[in-house]
Amino acid sequence: MADLESELTPVAESLLEPGEELRGACVASQQSTFRGWMVAIVVTDDRLVLQKLTRKFEPDGEPTVLTPERIRDAKLVGGSGMSASIEAAMMDEIASMLVIRTTDGEKLKLRMMNADGSGLLRWAGGGEIQRQGVIALGEWLDRSG
Repeated sequence: MADLESELTPVAESLLEPGEELRGACVASQQSTFRGWMVAIVVTDDRLVLQKLTRKFEPDGEPTVLTPERIRDAKLVGGSGMSASIEAAMMDEIASMLVIRTTDGEKLKLRMMNADGSGLLRWAGGGEIQRQGVIALGEWLDRSG
């Protein structure tokens, strides 16, 4: 069984534009009434790219690209509310749901594990790539909000 980093890195790199630097990548889940799927979240300096994935970590459909101008608001649901930033709140929780509302009315609910790269949740939560991706995502949202 491959680890998350070896599966996610090629997908993340394929979503970058020429000259763009990968700041972090993590996975989340999304669901509708009767089904769910995995989503890669790719963080660059200027945008977030959300790519639906198959169970084999292959892209499924067109990615959703979010720039700061396209995000109306982002909030962490179910967090303790004690943190000063989205990044800190995401890292405070074992798992969290991030809700992003876009300026065109779309509502994205992203559930993710927040592995700290050690202990029992290291494998289940995705390990270091998930931890770094969650940090990069939180920093991007704090900076863009």
